[in-house]
Amino acid sequence: MDARAPTDVEAKEEAPADEFLLWVLVWSELAAFGILLIAFLVTGLLQADAFAAGRSELNPVLAGINTLVLLTSGWQAALAARKSALPGERRRALVMAALLGFVFVAVKLAEYSGEFASGDIARLGAFFELYFLITGFHLLHVVFGGLILLLVAWRQTPGNITLITTLWHVIDLIWIVMFPIIYLV
Repeated sequence: MDARAPTDVEAKEEAPADEFLLWVLVWSELAAFGILLIAFLVTGLLQADAFAAGRSELNPVLAGINTLVLLTSGWQAALAARKSALPGERRRALVMAALLGFVFVAVKLAEYSGEFASGDIARLGAFFELYFLITGFHLLHVVFGGLILLLVAWRQTPGNITLITTLWHVIDLIWIVMFPIIYLV
């Protein structure tokens, strides 16, 4: 095993493998959420009355606030990914992106508590089963992504910054698609 630092040629040879992994992650996330959202839409067509009743129990204002919070977080991630950003600027932007992600989590948990407090959500069956599955799965991604943003802010490398900011934008994109499907359709 060679203990020397990789040359520029070796680093360039590794880049396609890193990019391949990134795109595998991106497309697997999009596929998983795509399947869940298609299931939500199809079930909504089959159980239109139950889904209308379920949507009436949701809080689209809190979800709209969360949309703005997550988009602002994505903007911070984009600032961190700029090639011209200094390490301190990157660190601040990554930490802000993570903190805004945690604000999203807090607002979503407040929304969940309101839904549980509003009454018997079990009577709405498939709507809330799919709602909690999809939004809970997304919420776990936000928590995990926020933790990784903090880790990368502490231990910055260009590859790690590219990876987490790209995935963070995918998490944003998924929410932007989820929001109208779940709350507004």
